[in-house]
Amino acid sequence: MSTPGVRLHFQGTHVVMDNGIIQVTLSVPDGIVTGIRYNGLDNLLEVLNKESNRGYWDLVWSAPGSKGIFDVIKGTCFRVIVDTEEQVELSFTRMWDPSLEGKFVPLNIDKRFILLRGSSGFYSYGIYEHLKDWPDFDIGETRITFKLRKDKFQYMAIADNRQRYMPLPDDRLPGRCQSLAYPEAALLVNPKLRELAGEVDDKYQYSCENKDNQVHGWICTNPPIGFWQITPSDEFRSGGPHKQNLTSHVGPTTLAMFLSAHYAGQDLVPKFRGGEPWKKVFGPVFIYLNSAPIGDDPFWLWEDAKIQMMTEVQNWPYNFPASEDFQKSDQRGNVSGRLLVLDRYINEDCISGRGAFVGLAPPGEAGSWQRECKDYQFWTRADEDGYFTIKNVCTGDYNLYAWVPGFVGDYRYDIPITINPGSCIETGNLVYEPARDGPTLWEIGIPDRSAAEFYVPDPDPKHINKLFVNHPDRFRQYGLWDRYTQLYPNDDLVYTVGVSDYTKDWFFAQIPRKKDDNTLEGTTWKINFKLNNVVRNGTYKLRVAVASATLAEIQVRFNDPKTRRPLFTTGLIGRDNSVARHGIHGLYWLYNIDVPGAQLVEGDNTLFLTQPRNTSPFQGIMYDYIRLEAPPSC
Repeated sequence: MSTPGVRLHFQGTHVVMDNGIIQVTLSVPDGIVTGIRYNGLDNLLEVLNKESNRGYWDLVWSAPGSKGIFDVIKGTCFRVIVDTEEQVELSFTRMWDPSLEGKFVPLNIDKRFILLRGSSGFYSYGIYEHLKDWPDFDIGETRITFKLRKDKFQYMAIADNRQRYMPLPDDRLPGRCQSLAYPEAALLVNPKLRELAGEVDDKYQYSCENKDNQVHGWICTNPPIGFWQITPSDEFRSGGPHKQNLTSHVGPTTLAMFLSAHYAGQDLVPKFRGGEPWKKVFGPVFIYLNSAPIGDDPFWLWEDAKIQMMTEVQNWPYNFPASEDFQKSDQRGNVSGRLLVLDRYINEDCISGRGAFVGLAPPGEAGSWQRECKDYQFWTRADEDGYFTIKNVCTGDYNLYAWVPGFVGDYRYDIPITINPGSCIETGNLVYEPARDGPTLWEIGIPDRSAAEFYVPDPDPKHINKLFVNHPDRFRQYGLWDRYTQLYPNDDLVYTVGVSDYTKDWFFAQIPRKKDDNTLEGTTWKINFKLNNVVRNGTYKLRVAVASATLAEIQVRFNDPKTRRPLFTTGLIGRDNSVARHGIHGLYWLYNIDVPGAQLVEGDNTLFLTQPRNTSPFQGIMYDYIRLEAPPSC
């Protein structure tokens, strides 16, 4: 029996895309998804919500220096782009003109929705365009939001080890929960699902790095139905593979995040000035629906969703979007090569850049990709021998960037790379020489851009999320910042090289201590180390790699904590907010600090790391890795 073709039905102010498996209803001309009918359920979206609050594209924008404005993007013009038995593609556009200045973001926005024959799901993508000489603006966030039926979808899955029954939205209402340190976090006091009582709910506990954020969603157990958001490519997301974004959370809500400042701050907010023209395609992403017979294990739907995700990844870039702004595979190019690492204090010869993250991003300085947020990025991982291939790169001018787990710093290939349709560029062997002056005297941590290897305490038993008990992501528990004061009530952390163990003795974040009167004070951590001999007229090198900073400062002093002027200070850095949002990293910083030999002594030495900022419990530093090197002559 042949699969039914795709059909369009017009119902007053709505249009329905129907392929016999799924029916998607959209408002006209708004382009809001008001209904998704599937497997006998009339609507998977929350029917108790207004139609405008079910499935929608949104953004947050502002004029320079003004407060952000939340905007559910409603089209003003509806067009049928493709209407065949094989495919339907609909367009909902909102065009900007000077009469709208200050009322709407100065962008032409074209929201597209696609339904294919035989497909158990639908696609959506958006084309944003800012024309030359249009007003300046910032765009802090844009995404697609779906709000599902709370009576049906109560089990959420983000990863094999991050899935659970979730609280209901009602459990976040007064009387059923207790507010915590910020609005997103709540202690469940009287939830409808009694076994959740005493747990903390916070949407940031379910954040995910871009590279791992490919499929997430919800399961309805009766009847067994899955609703999944699949993102087959990171190319249109900002900030590179390690940028963290929200996924799904209580609502039940599922997000397709394209652009956000979470875990980064203003550095990841695109700012358009001087009439700068800009155009970008976000997506397509795939909303996948699956089901199982009643009586079958509904949690198998997660396994099926992962298989579907891999199929979507293999099919990228799609050949069916009608817009010429979305480049198909024959319009793109590939880059391949091999990355080697040369650190003569580890090995005289080059070693492979095993597991390196290698990417193409707009031209800039080494490491600039993590703050790039306007254009496209294309990333891969090198194999055991350092070989890499970056496939399906859009046409344009790029630099090739990389970083290698186990080594500090960032690599940039000095020769710019231009991709034309059909390009197949071979770079040959590339050699990264990480920052190094002399031999390692001591080191703390692993240079991997994360603080996960350090000591992450158990949470307060009154503020627990059971999902993260005995979990690799134990840092996602609420309130860990308060544990520092409990562990170090009077004196700060002291780490002795050769004796201490950074997995047990180095707290994951240097944050303020709470005093008895509930005020906060800055902290000074000590690293004690011995030197058998000192090159008095030599220059030692201290390398401090920071995994995250939030309105913080690091002051560096050797052997005299009371010197008025530190040897080095970072100044005020960072707006990652990773402590409050349960991230174990934000943006990466590397400081290379000259240490005159005259400041060191033979025998016992102490390095003092002071973080003096103390207006909020969430201010602080997460270290990635610290190393002291002897002068080159050693």
